[in-house]
Formats: sequence, C-alpha cells, structure tokens
Amino acid sequence: MKDTKLKLLDCTLRDGAYVVDAHFGSPALKGIISKLQDARVDIIECGWLKDKPHEEGTSFYHVPSDLEQYLGHKDKDITYVAMIDWNRYDVSVLPPCDHKSIDAVRVVFPHGKHREGAEIAARIRDKGYDIYLQAANTLAYTEEDLIELAKTVNELHPVAISIVDTFGAMYESDLDRITDTLDAHLDKDISMGFHSHNNQQLSFALTSHFADKLTGSDRGCMVDATLCGMGRGAGNTTTELIASYMNRRLSCAYDMNAILDAIDTYMQYFLENYSWGYSTPYFIAGLYCCHVNNIAYLLKNHRTNSQDMRNIIESMSPSDRRLYDYDLLEDKYIENQNRIVDDEATLRKLRELLAGREVLLVAPGKSIDTDYEKIQAYISANKPIVIGVNAINPRYDYDFLLFVNRVRYDYAKEVYADKFKSIPHILLSNISTKPSGEEYIINFNRVIKRGWVHFDNAVINALRLLVHLKAEDISIAGFDGFKHRYNESYADASLPTLNPDGKWDELNDEITDMYRDFRETEGRGCRVKFITESIFDI
Repeated sequence: MKDTKLKLLDCTLRDGAYVVDAHFGSPALKGIISKLQDARVDIIECGWLKDKPHEEGTSFYHVPSDLEQYLGHKDKDITYVAMIDWNRYDVSVLPPCDHKSIDAVRVVFPHGKHREGAEIAARIRDKGYDIYLQAANTLAYTEEDLIELAKTVNELHPVAISIVDTFGAMYESDLDRITDTLDAHLDKDISMGFHSHNNQQLSFALTSHFADKLTGSDRGCMVDATLCGMGRGAGNTTTELIASYMNRRLSCAYDMNAILDAIDTYMQYFLENYSWGYSTPYFIAGLYCCHVNNIAYLLKNHRTNSQDMRNIIESMSPSDRRLYDYDLLEDKYIENQNRIVDDEATLRKLRELLAGREVLLVAPGKSIDTDYEKIQAYISANKPIVIGVNAINPRYDYDFLLFVNRVRYDYAKEVYADKFKSIPHILLSNISTKPSGEEYIINFNRVIKRGWVHFDNAVINALRLLVHLKAEDISIAGFDGFKHRYNESYADASLPTLNPDGKWDELNDEITDMYRDFRETEGRGCRVKFITESIFDI
C-alpha cells in the first residue's frame, strides 16, 4: 500500500493556464478533473483565484463557487486546491470555505516575501481553508534565508511548503541542499513539496529523486506534475511519468488508464495547437535563472538565435534576469545587434565595385534549383554582379556572399567550407565587427527598418543595402515565398530555419508588406525585377 505521507499534486489546470491563457474550455475542465479523480490523484489544483469575473470555460475563478460547475462530484479522499499570487488577489472577497469546490488555497510568493505571503495565508486560513505555501525561486535562498523561511512557516503551520525550481536551474545537489536545510528546521508535521520546470531536461529526475529522498521519512512529501508536462516555457514534470514511477517504485496505486484517458481525450488538442516543453532557448533561461517571459519576448519580437540570446541574457544583471523589464530587454537586444563599426570606407569601396553594374540577388528559394538553366542564361546574357543572400548553393558562382544572420553564416562556413573561403563576404555588424580575409562589414542599423516582427528578412535587408550602394538595376532569383512545409521552401532542405514558430502565412504577409514599403520609400529610384516566380512580385 502507498505511504499516505506521499502525495501527487496535478496542476495541469493551473500551470497549463499560462499556455492557453486559462481557456481550456468547459469540456476539458470537467473532463480533466474527472479523469484525475478516477486516477486517484491526491491533490487536484483546479486553477487560479483572480481579481476579475470568471469567464466560462477558463481556469481563472473569482470566487470558489465559480468552480462548482466543472465538478461532477467531489471525492472525499481528494483535496481540491486553487492558487493565488500573494499580492494579486483581494482575499477580502473570498467567502468562508464550504467545501463545495476547493478545500485549500496555495499561496505563491517570491524570494524575500515569505512573511507577506504567510500573512495573506493566515487571513485565508481564518476563513476555513487549508493552506499550502509555494516559495518561488527557492534556489535564490541562502542557508540563512531557508532557516528564516522555515521559522515563518512553523509560525503559520500550513499543510505544506513547496520548493520551487522557478527557472528550471536546479541540479540534484541544489535540491539536496534546500531539502536538507528545510527538513532540519521545519516542524515534522508540515509536509514538504517540490515543483520543477524542465529547462534542463531534469524535471522528472529531480522530482523522482525528491520523492525517493522523503519517502519513508517522518515528513509528508508532495510532488507537482502536469499532464504531458503542460506549463509555461519548458513545462513541468509529466503526471504520467511521475505517477508511473511512484506506482512501480514507491508502492503507489494511481490508475494509469485514467491518466492516459485524460491525455487521449482532452490533451491532444492542446498538444496539436500550443507549444511548451524543453527547447534550447528555455535551456538558456535555466542556465541563467532567467524569467521565461524574457525568452518569450526575444523569440516573438526578434526571433533571436540561441547564441545571441545567450549573450543578451548574460549581459543582464542576475536581478534583472529574474524580472521581465521589456524596455531593458529591448535595449539589451539593440546593444547586442548594433555593434557600431565605421563603415564609410567600406561603403565607398563597394560602390566602386558595383558602379554601373546590374546586381542579381540569389536568394535560397527552391526556384534557384528548379529554374537553374533560366537563371544561368540570364547571368550569361546580362553579366550582373551575383550576390548570394544568406546562403550558398554550390551550383552557382558568386561575386559576393551577403549574410545578415549568424546561424546562416556559420552554416555556410561549415557545410560549404571551400566555396565559402573563395568568395568575398558582406556581413552585417551583428555577425562580426572585424573582417576576416576579404570581408566587408556594414552597420546592422543601416539596412534594417523596425515595425515588423520579421524586420531582418535577408532579401529586404539586401535591397536596402543596395540603395546605400547606389545600385539602380536589381534582379532577384529564389525569393519565392514560404510553403507550409519548411523543406519545400528552400533549395537546401537542411538550411537552418529562421522562423521557428512555423507561421509561414504571417511571414509571407509581412515580407510582402516590407517589400511594398521598400518600393514606396527607399527603393523608389531602383528598377527591380524578378527572374523567378515570386509571391512578392507585386
């Protein structure tokens, strides 16, 4: 039989609310709660208490009675919980506990606010609710902080206090340090919990280690998990994995069929339409104890590559990383990208080399393979300066290679090493500020124009550069437009994608708008023609 001191808390409807803005829909809310009951999960965290009216089908509730419509029946052996952020819910509106919906409230508070969190929790307990505490970013607590936290928790005497790996940055030794210190100073009848994030692919390993460590001890143990690991950014320990582990190794008896039914019936839609889970950007968040909102901002607004993202986050102070000041983050992004170089002499040299010549931009679209003969005939007849844009195709002879992105630069350098070395490069200063060999460095800000998510599109940047270089006749090949399947868009199917969210229609619309803007502003004095078919030829 299961040790009754060992409990599983499923927080899919609470932590998963970050992914779907709480809009699970009534069927999923009812179904997930019902299936978790069938699985005999010990604690079900049904969502958040928020300072706003409840919207049907969401897991944000204003008062506990909002939840009742999603509960078919309550199981007396299960605890039903909602969470509040310590300073974002007016507890004066919370009615006395009637156990018709939730039985307990979990109060989360940041590092340094444990006393304030405990004061709020005490007011909630006075209304008849059991209290669970969640100490966000527990990794930031020193030994002295942990002892002080334990003292405050003992004074309040909640059901449990949870260790939280907010940034997914913990290693086993970190968890052991925190667990051992709290275990030594907490009253023995206060349970200890663990809530992890999967930034470093360690969520399940740390959660199972924590359960092993406390199983059989005098203290109660509670571990958090979500179906399919659903949660903001890198997500959480998966309910299905930890429940199976607890069944096989720790004598628990969760119904795995019910858990799998919950996934098959209610989670597939979210898996197909939303994204969460381990990724390199969220690994960087874990590496630097960085709030995931900073990562999300850089991905959404700048599609920042991993190396630049690491440099940007590294340039921030540890305290700033834990917050999400978007103005500061934008300044750091611009600082990282806009490495100022004196490029006046470079521009003069390139103008001399291009003077009086037509320029052919060879973009990496699939048409540069399918229309190869046509393009070569055009080159033979018109003798243009041929510039490869952000990629190399080994079938072509280029006069220059233009790179606006480090990932594409590194890929070309490694995959087509001999050809790469034999051709002069034009680079933006976000890639390099010091030329190596025959390289021409141009300031990043000369060729970008903000106002679009995909403002750094290579062909649009190339066109703006050619205006600076006084080019008047420009032809373009391989600027096809993006297909819905990535490998159908490029001549080189292995070319690294710069659009990881896969929103190809949005990308096409933005490039069309940027090209139209170019023709109406900087490019009014240029003659531009398309050698291959393009959706941007407007």
